[in-house]
Amino acid sequence: MRGKTGKKLLPTQIIAISFALVILAGAVLLCLPIASRNGQSLGFRTSLFTATSATCVTGLILGDTWTLFSGFGQAVIITLIEIGGLGFMSVASLVIFMLRRKIGLRQRLVIAQALSVEEIADVVRIQKWVLWGSLIVQTTGALVLFFRFLPEYGWARGAKWGVFHAISAFCNAGFDIVGDVSGGVGMMYFADDPVVLITLMTLIVVGGLGFFVWQEIAVRRSFRKFGIYTRLVLLTSGVLILAGALLFGILEWNNPQTLGAMPVWQKILNAFFQSVTTRTAGFASLDQAALTEGSKAVSVLWMLIGGASGSTAGGVKMVTFLVLILFVISRARGKSNVTVFHRTIPQAKVLDAAALISLVLGLAFLGAIFITATSPVGFTDALYETASALATVGLTAGVTPLLSVPAQIMIMIFMYFGRVGILTISLGFMMGDQAEERFRYAYTNVLIG
Repeated sequence: MRGKTGKKLLPTQIIAISFALVILAGAVLLCLPIASRNGQSLGFRTSLFTATSATCVTGLILGDTWTLFSGFGQAVIITLIEIGGLGFMSVASLVIFMLRRKIGLRQRLVIAQALSVEEIADVVRIQKWVLWGSLIVQTTGALVLFFRFLPEYGWARGAKWGVFHAISAFCNAGFDIVGDVSGGVGMMYFADDPVVLITLMTLIVVGGLGFFVWQEIAVRRSFRKFGIYTRLVLLTSGVLILAGALLFGILEWNNPQTLGAMPVWQKILNAFFQSVTTRTAGFASLDQAALTEGSKAVSVLWMLIGGASGSTAGGVKMVTFLVLILFVISRARGKSNVTVFHRTIPQAKVLDAAALISLVLGLAFLGAIFITATSPVGFTDALYETASALATVGLTAGVTPLLSVPAQIMIMIFMYFGRVGILTISLGFMMGDQAEERFRYAYTNVLIG
């Protein structure tokens, strides 16, 4: 693939352009009258917003998915979610494998960067793991949901709902199509259904662990044999889920608009679901607008942390956040090196983590200020919206339809950046060769703190 100058595009550029083209194609399809439930075009802006949200596996939408889109429109959306969740190169690789073509060196480089893998030697084998693993997990989830929905909703709807929501959960997208029975409240309709919520949570967590972690778990099968990165991902994920459930349980236990009216077992279940879904999934079993201010603050933090690198999840990523926390602890103890599991994390990685987190936090706050200046939305709900978009979560405090046109455009840019921009920046940190500085200015002292 070449640019206008005739030079070959960098792998990161190919990924960014591919996502943009998929979004544009999806917007055109969703703009067709056949994609609308009422048979009239929804307009390019609504279609582009939805296509961006689906391809970037976010879940923010200007209206209920079932209410706005026909079966054809829903099929387009779930296809965009699958492409966005697994990555364009994963889908392209599937076609290549089916045609029994060889994958060249340049394609291997692009796949490696899309999967956040440093080595290209085993990238084809890892890609096959990704495709087969994704198929098995999504199929299993779809079957569980199908048999749950079957007695009440019949074969056709049970199959459709099972497949759609299994893909949406695994890809951490958060789109749902239960509007015809839920009245537009989405998964809140199933807040008392442990089978549905636990299945969705399992799919979300597995999808958010990352393709590299899957492979290591399948091959080594013992925590002691896992590499440092896999251990960090598993431990951090477990701690975030448990801590989030505890915090949401405490903060919402007596809130009559969320957990307050539920029996104890249902409170615990939904506290866990809120903890899991805020980690970039986007399904809501609780009314996000009715959450306490404390819960909204925790949700924003959990959204920005996200899942693991090379996964279907967004955010700055768990290990990135953990590295920064370890750095702060080390500096507070007067140490210059960051260590974990008797290993030292390179200083460059620590700086990369600090830079990425600072950038995302800055964008989230500036974006929230822009929304409050252009739309009838308070700052907390605006920050909830920008964090949700940047971390490709899809949860909203109910303000997405209230956003002005400029704010909607900004949210689309944030969703694209959250899925593609953070990926390419992270890959630049990981894969890029740092040019040696030819000279250095004299040092100077500044006051810190």
